[in-house]
Amino acid sequence: MREDLKKTKKRGRGVAAAWYGIARTAAIDRAGAWAELDDGGTAKIVTGVTEIGEGILTVLAQVAADELGVRPQDVTIGDNDTARAPEAAHAGATRQTYMIANAVALASRDARAKLFAEIADHWGVPEDVINAHGGEIWARDHNLRMTMDEAVAICKGRGVVPVGSASFTAHHTGLDARDGSGKPWQAYVFGAQIAEVEVDTATGEVQVLGVWAAHDVGRAVNPKGVEGQIEGGVVQAIGQALMEEYALKDGYTTTPDFAKYILPTSLDIPEITSCIIEDPDPLSPLGAKGIGEPSMIPTAPAIANAIYDAIGVRMTALPATPERVLAALRAREAKNA
Repeated sequence: MREDLKKTKKRGRGVAAAWYGIARTAAIDRAGAWAELDDGGTAKIVTGVTEIGEGILTVLAQVAADELGVRPQDVTIGDNDTARAPEAAHAGATRQTYMIANAVALASRDARAKLFAEIADHWGVPEDVINAHGGEIWARDHNLRMTMDEAVAICKGRGVVPVGSASFTAHHTGLDARDGSGKPWQAYVFGAQIAEVEVDTATGEVQVLGVWAAHDVGRAVNPKGVEGQIEGGVVQAIGQALMEEYALKDGYTTTPDFAKYILPTSLDIPEITSCIIEDPDPLSPLGAKGIGEPSMIPTAPAIANAIYDAIGVRMTALPATPERVLAALRAREAKNA
């Protein structure tokens, strides 16, 4: 790089933290589910969950498999039509894993208890020594083991269908209108991020060089999914911080298409380092919390702080476009003249 160009490139780092409440404030949040251990040692889960691409069906299959002792690939997630399935409310506000996965876990435990009771009686052992995992069921400290397929057949042969149901709800108190006291959320997640940027003082262009993101998610049911959620949130926030601007004039948009409304592309994405912190939620059976919106909250302020660290100006409006960065630099120069 030419020496004169090097002089215009300034690097800085910024940090920001965030917290986010889970389980809504406006009304009692709730979710229900049915679970059944079926022929062949498979499992069936029915809930009114809405999959909008966040991977909740994979999470529910993993939760059900772990609770029932079957393999994830042997779990079928059933109808999500609330005309035929228990209500699970909406997808949003980081609530899917927290609300619906807990309902599925409780329903699965209900079904598992019915199976374990029959198998314990069949083997003549106490129920609390029965374990199941990966499609097999056994009695701890006994030489007794069989496949889940065989166990379900024995259970049904005794006239019992191992089926369970459950509802999970989050309790809150709302906020006092006078002093703001109360408990609006059942659980909270926390996170902090560091951003490193390079600012070109000649052009005003800001490039994000790296983001380090540490987030408390309770129990990470699907660690790869958690990392994906963190990376997705950071990418969205980079767009918010540096390029996405929805403009209106006289009530009409002047950015009606993606030719003018600029989004981050793969070339704008830096290396993102995720750090998952597991501090289990004591108020839910799974211990999981959530990582939807929380991952994008600290990114923009961390970038803004990094810009200040690099060139000494505060960006008071987003996105920090080259024009705004140059205007901020000129305003500082005029003030110091």
